[in-house]
Amino acid sequence: MRRFLTAFILSVSVHAETSGTLLFSDDFSRDEAEPLKENIGNGWTTNSGWRAPGKKQADLQDGILVAGTDPSANHALVLFHPAALIHGSVEFRFKLADGESIGIEFADADCKSVHAGHLCGLTIGKGRLTLTDMKTGGMDLKIRERRTADKNDPELIALLKTKTQSFPIKLSPDDWHTLRLTVNGDSLSAYVDEKEIGNFASEGIAHPTKKEIRLNIGKAASIDDVKIWKNE
Repeated sequence: MRRFLTAFILSVSVHAETSGTLLFSDDFSRDEAEPLKENIGNGWTTNSGWRAPGKKQADLQDGILVAGTDPSANHALVLFHPAALIHGSVEFRFKLADGESIGIEFADADCKSVHAGHLCGLTIGKGRLTLTDMKTGGMDLKIRERRTADKNDPELIALLKTKTQSFPIKLSPDDWHTLRLTVNGDSLSAYVDEKEIGNFASEGIAHPTKKEIRLNIGKAASIDDVKIWKNE
């Protein structure tokens, strides 16, 4: 009976996290207009044009987005999609090979106090899930200047340790998993296969204008069933 109640409470909690306004969904069930060119469609863009010119790093294959960073690229592949929200959730299914990782973040390119609009997010893979406040952590421009001047500054190292938290997780390689990242005020919560893995609170997470999501891809990942909810 106790196990049933626990499962029921978890189910209710999961539903509550995703019961806001559905802003966007994509199951990638379409064909590209020009198969030889990178053109995901449905509002998606990538950094391939300036990070891996001439290379197709994202492809629609049988209703799945297959993506990976080309060896010639000077930066990991990033997928962008608009998502105007303050509080909300992003969920998608993903599949990784052993040793690979994937990241998701909330961003605001108009935030001038940080590098490239990075606000907060997570990375998952290689046995860990890590939640990070980038806005008041490693992507803050003043902190980046301090790191350039002295990356071994003990005070700076101690500060940056407070801007991130990691949790152990075991993923089955080459199996599909469901990941959800929820932002509520100054808190991030992460769920994998409907199980809460961890949560983390930090002031930068409360940035009020999260204008897009970014998916950060390593060597290779398969992605499907992306959903974005707004919970205001």
